[in-house]
Amino acid sequence: MKLPWKPHHDDAPWPVILTDEVGSPPITLRPLRVRDEDDWHRIRADNASHVQPWEPTLPPGVRARPVVSFRQFVRELDAEARADHVLPWVIDVGGRIVGQVHVFGIVRGAQQSAAVGYWLDRAAVGHGIATRAVALAIDHSLRDAGLHRIEVNIRLDNEPSLGIVHRLGLRDEGVRERFLHIDGAWRDHRSFAVTAEEIGSGGLLARLPDR
Repeated sequence: MKLPWKPHHDDAPWPVILTDEVGSPPITLRPLRVRDEDDWHRIRADNASHVQPWEPTLPPGVRARPVVSFRQFVRELDAEARADHVLPWVIDVGGRIVGQVHVFGIVRGAQQSAAVGYWLDRAAVGHGIATRAVALAIDHSLRDAGLHRIEVNIRLDNEPSLGIVHRLGLRDEGVRERFLHIDGAWRDHRSFAVTAEEIGSGGLLARLPDR
């Protein structure tokens, strides 16, 4: 039976490219590339106000990292991925970047867990792209990447993201008070999680009703 998702480069932990060609529009999760620089800066500038309420910020007293070139930024992402610390994908639709999904905070050993974060271009909202991208990332993480548990932490007032985890059927694990520094303050988050046993053989992507 043909799976609705296709992993590439199975013999290497990174780079990894994931595609969903069944849903509409088809989407690809791929690494950021140096030649994406112009598109990357454009989409980040266009969506600055759109993502600001949900973006991590540094608490007072924490020093920001020095600004690096885009080329170095891409190299550092790839190095972190090869070191098994993060899986940093951009969401590509028709050759255009429309967002990002990262699996980060990877812990191996007895825990085998990580978290997922994401954002989407405001122009691409409403087409199920973020839901499918998160499903692809989680399915890969809990199968090919060998992790056991993935969590998603969402601000209590982030209705679009709460809709994503509900559609995917992630388990609600309750509220973490003042959990992350977001948009200039410590914010409460609701935690959702899923384990390898819970996704079944078909994965989360295959569960979506419009597939």
